[in-house]
Amino acid sequence: MTALLEVENLSKRFTARSNWYGKPTAFLSAVDDISFTLDAGETLGIVGESGCGKSTTGRLVLRLLETSGGRIRYDGRDITALEGEQLRALRRDMQLVFQDPYASLNPRMTVADILTEPLMLHGLVPPAKRPERVAELLRLVGLSPDHARRYPHEFSGGQRQRIGIARALAVEPNLIVCDEAVSALDVSVQAQVLNLLRDLQRRLNLAYIFIAHDLAVVRHIADRVAVMYLGRIVEIAPTRQLFAQPRHPYTRALLSAIPVPNPQADRQRSILGGDVPSPLNPPSGCRFHTRCAFATPLCSQETPLLEDGVACHHWRNLPPAAPLPSEGTTAGAERLRRLQAKFLQPTPSLEISAQP
Repeated sequence: MTALLEVENLSKRFTARSNWYGKPTAFLSAVDDISFTLDAGETLGIVGESGCGKSTTGRLVLRLLETSGGRIRYDGRDITALEGEQLRALRRDMQLVFQDPYASLNPRMTVADILTEPLMLHGLVPPAKRPERVAELLRLVGLSPDHARRYPHEFSGGQRQRIGIARALAVEPNLIVCDEAVSALDVSVQAQVLNLLRDLQRRLNLAYIFIAHDLAVVRHIADRVAVMYLGRIVEIAPTRQLFAQPRHPYTRALLSAIPVPNPQADRQRSILGGDVPSPLNPPSGCRFHTRCAFATPLCSQETPLLEDGVACHHWRNLPPAAPLPSEGTTAGAERLRRLQAKFLQPTPSLEISAQP
């Protein structure tokens, strides 16, 4: 069975400096030789520190940025070099929910105009039925149809992000890249939006690339997780496996930093030393070796390949990772379950089938 999305050896370099003649003299390697697949109806979480290349990867997949190397296949078709009308037609199948809910909406357009624009560009709905579809989309993301007459500045950040999700759903895509889509929302609103995304995925068979810093959120929504460091994937595994048995030292350090609602929990944290190296001059060999407690001379000389889902020379010989502590005492766990029951109620079913 062909995967919905196949990324092979994808790379992106930005020009950092040029000489007097405009010839590049230094490059910033944002994404370097990464590969992964994504099936229909699956969620791939991408995590890592700021500047590791997560958002750049999402924009490369959507062809919002031109690649410096590698290949992208969507539904079995190579889309790396698509242009013009072919690229425009692809936009309907692949959409983006932006990180910043304030900058992603045009302040001069009403919500009705924002949601009608993609319908008009792709010719999905006759003009007479567009107001009905706009109202349907607003109800789908938990807003009132009356909000269609308002402008973006009249909404809170959480409401703006809901509008951004409605805009992405307007063209009925198969793949949505969520770039820190819930990072600007309150915790209770985060739970509601995550529940909404999961419900839409089940009913519409959507595939998500979910980019986030919050590992708890990724653990809740993702089927598989890819961990990036300085432009490279260092580990990729099913979510349960990655959280239960992290293999790469960097993954262990990320998981050990997850806060746990249990003040009595005995934590064994893996503290990283030093700062993240500059992507203008990344370390040789394994890019993590300058901060890794298990590094050997081999790590600085030879780049590890991503084999069995992990890029580390010594992961098979590392001591077992410390298990994550439990959620807390019985009372704390019960309180957490009550909060989840309150905020993670099923989303009302709404049909959003294509209009003739």
